[in-house]
Amino acid sequence: MLKKLYDKDEIWFAVGWIIVYVVGFANADMLSDSIGIPKLLTVLVGAVLTLVLLHFVDNNGLAEKFGLCCFRGDYRRFLWFVPLAVISSVNFWNGVTMNVSIPETVLYILSMCFVGVLEEVIFRGLLFRGMGAGNVKVAIIVSSLTFGVGHIVNLFTGAPLFETLLQLVYASAVGFCYTAVFYAGGSILPCVMSHIFVNATSIFAVEPSAMGNFVIALVQTVLGISYGLWVLKKRRA
Repeated sequence: MLKKLYDKDEIWFAVGWIIVYVVGFANADMLSDSIGIPKLLTVLVGAVLTLVLLHFVDNNGLAEKFGLCCFRGDYRRFLWFVPLAVISSVNFWNGVTMNVSIPETVLYILSMCFVGVLEEVIFRGLLFRGMGAGNVKVAIIVSSLTFGVGHIVNLFTGAPLFETLLQLVYASAVGFCYTAVFYAGGSILPCVMSHIFVNATSIFAVEPSAMGNFVIALVQTVLGISYGLWVLKKRRA
């Protein structure tokens, strides 16, 4: 059934996955909180969705198309991924602490691993590849902005408005960076690793002040856009 939906319209197939992912994780988070074990159901939902999506990709020979393959190209053209590593370290910029218990930390990290894989395959694989057949520039922009704007759902889980708006901006910039790396190198694996690391280590982050949040968001935005443009420029060279 999934193959028929995919063959019918790749873009709407991607949109459908985005809806299933966002609704599934949002409800799983709320139900997990209601039973007093944060992220428990989220891990289960994440595991199911990840297995279904990866099975679909593998079963239909789409691994290389969606970037689940080895990285191609000269690593020097990607500045040895140093800017990506800097972006990935964001949660350590204001210090490190143990915010919750060890069991909660483990569940959180597991759920974020699934988030990293799902979001990269959905936004960089399904959506970008689906749109890229028509117009690559539009596909890069839409994939990046959709990824960023998707974080608005955090408002429904109690996230502050100011922090969420900042997240929409820098997440779009980082999404642009990830899309550029995938487009230029043919693999989403560097993006998956970076994404998982950013998400998973957020549980150890020390909450900065409002000004600190703004500065961190600004640095990520500038670095993400600059690195993405560099990678695209080197690809054309």
